[in-house]
Amino acid sequence: MAPSRGPQSLARNLHTTLDGHRGPVHVVRYAKGTSKYVLSGGQDRTVRLWNPQLGTQIKVFQAHGYEVLSITVSHDNAKFASSGGDRSVFLWDVASGVTTRRLSGHMGKVHVVEFNADASVLASGSFDATVRLWDLRAQPRAPIQVLEEARDAVQTIHIDSTTIIAGSIDGHVRTYDLRKGELRSDYIGQPVTSVVPTADGTTLLVTTLDSHIRLFDMLTGKLLNDFTGHKHASYRCRACFGHGEASVVCGDEDGRIWAWDLVDAGILQPNPPPKVHEKVITWTEHHPTDPSEMITASADGTVKVWRHPNLNPD
Repeated sequence: MAPSRGPQSLARNLHTTLDGHRGPVHVVRYAKGTSKYVLSGGQDRTVRLWNPQLGTQIKVFQAHGYEVLSITVSHDNAKFASSGGDRSVFLWDVASGVTTRRLSGHMGKVHVVEFNADASVLASGSFDATVRLWDLRAQPRAPIQVLEEARDAVQTIHIDSTTIIAGSIDGHVRTYDLRKGELRSDYIGQPVTSVVPTADGTTLLVTTLDSHIRLFDMLTGKLLNDFTGHKHASYRCRACFGHGEASVVCGDEDGRIWAWDLVDAGILQPNPPPKVHEKVITWTEHHPTDPSEMITASADGTVKVWRHPNLNPD
């Protein structure tokens, strides 16, 4: 890997800090497409819309009565869903800034919400150890399916046209094949805080509370690589792939952003990386199309946008 491909010397490449939340920021997501905007959710019960290039706050969405733990954005950026301590899923219209529907049924905090590709179905995972599927085209507010195989809180979900992948504190990653009606359960052995598949769906990046990030073959469940060096033992942290899926990037509980080469799992320089947040980094997400940009959210109350001005996107 060329040295410029990892988030090296991030302290020198901080583009802007998005500072508006009062208290920890639990999640930050890019909008779809060219992703000129980001949405963040935090302990202060708000969802905030930002222009990350200008560092400006555009809108504040307020309806939650408890902390916001998860956000998912629709394919057309017209709506998003959020969840948290309310035990409900909130659907929002971006233009008007109001909620259009609230989906109730979970018996505990809703840690994660994710749309499918066309935002017709939404999946939610909860402290109550269930995954609930909601048909957003239907008038009834009840879930169309409840997946109850987990034995502890569901922290992370990925949904596509044929599968749902759920990671739980019980140490399992469960893959539901919706076409075949089959379930495969892979025991990782440690609480799972995030699952992120590669774009082609062949491998899966799994982040766990033992300071490991593991890469698995999606078809066989075989362990392909193991990334270590960071500190992750107590909080939900999300790892992601770097540009072109040539690297793995994750923030840790010491406020450092680590990067590894995907192939040999070697830590990219600097090692150790500098401390760039004052508290645990809760979320790391790479820009979907721009090779030079990524974002992090932290319990220190900030979202930071990182850019490599000299990175050649070829």
